[in-house]
Amino acid sequence: MKLNEIRDNAGARNGRVRVGRGIGSGKGKTSARGQKGQKSRSGVAVKGFEGGQMPLHMRLPKRGFNNPFGKDYAEVNIGMVQKFIDAGKLDAKATITEEALREAGLVRGGKDGVRLLGKGDFSAKATFAVTGATKGAIAAVEKVGGKVEVAPAPTPEHEKKLARREANKAARAQ
Repeated sequence: MKLNEIRDNAGARNGRVRVGRGIGSGKGKTSARGQKGQKSRSGVAVKGFEGGQMPLHMRLPKRGFNNPFGKDYAEVNIGMVQKFIDAGKLDAKATITEEALREAGLVRGGKDGVRLLGKGDFSAKATFAVTGATKGAIAAVEKVGGKVEVAPAPTPEHEKKLARREANKAARAQ
């Protein structure tokens, strides 16, 4: 085999079939769509339709609930933070921020911030600046002389809209 002899497999590349170009082409008149009906028209895709059989998405059981206002926190246990401090990947003397946790590779994701959980042993005197923390995590950090600064959660967008609406009503009333 030589570089100038390399070819695609036979039939690997097919051109697009141009329909509706006259009766002699074999794909003219109805353009291979049959006659009449919804599916002979353009722009139709009956999603989930299985020929009248009960569609799969209706046959499967539905479970759970997706909270539209739920928060997405990246969770980190204090035991893992201690391991990273011992390994020298985190500096306990400086304030441990969300950015520092991300740079150390301890935290991924979490569009609403980082939440500190109380699992594991913690012995380093450290200051944390995170979005959230459990009572157990705060107690464990404060027990060894550390401090946890929990930033106030940002106001949800729907609450901001509600406050603006109320302010506008009050302004119109005056």
